[in-house]
Amino acid sequence: MLFALGEPVAFVALLLAFLFGLALRAIAIRFTARAVGLAERRISWRLTPREDIDPFGAVAAAVGGMGWGKQLTVDEVPRYRGRGRAAAVFIAGPVACILAGELLIAIYALVFPDTAAFVLAEAGLGDILRGVALPAAQQFLLSFGVGLLAFGLLALIPIPPLDGFGIMWNALRRPGASMAWMRLWFEDKNIGVLLLLIFAFFPTGYPLLNMVLDFLGVLFLRVWA
Repeated sequence: MLFALGEPVAFVALLLAFLFGLALRAIAIRFTARAVGLAERRISWRLTPREDIDPFGAVAAAVGGMGWGKQLTVDEVPRYRGRGRAAAVFIAGPVACILAGELLIAIYALVFPDTAAFVLAEAGLGDILRGVALPAAQQFLLSFGVGLLAFGLLALIPIPPLDGFGIMWNALRRPGASMAWMRLWFEDKNIGVLLLLIFAFFPTGYPLLNMVLDFLGVLFLRVWA
């Protein structure tokens, strides 16, 4: 996000995308947990900073372009009513953000077809997270949509503290010793957070985190080119 300071409109759009992504993820998780019977109906849907914001995720967003929300551990989502229901809770947040991001990118492509055809065909997610020089309205809409898309795609990576680990955990009938080892080191000892932060900081010219997002997001951009 800080890479986009040279383009103030893009910077504001990415900041709002990160905050909106946190809120959308929280709502989607709680709505799905209620819908599948894994949470009380009295649960609040609103964004709670203490429960939904991960300070390390915010740092990664500032440095690498996009971050993540507070970890939802597999212990918080019981499997007693079925692995599918538990997995749905973990996947709800990323999918909601990806769909919202794709909707905004589609609107951008429809409203500004001339520039969209070039930008979406040539640029990667990481490039747009760094701020692409465009007229203000186009820059805001594109950056907001790509920010939400990047938030959702990043969350799908299957390592703690990201939601993708919960999806992978519940895809397994009986998580074995290797998964327990992964929880110990990546979750309890925070190796997962450390790796993600390293990817956000290194190398500073083009963070590895952006390279991962470029790889994951290429089809999500090209489909509108």
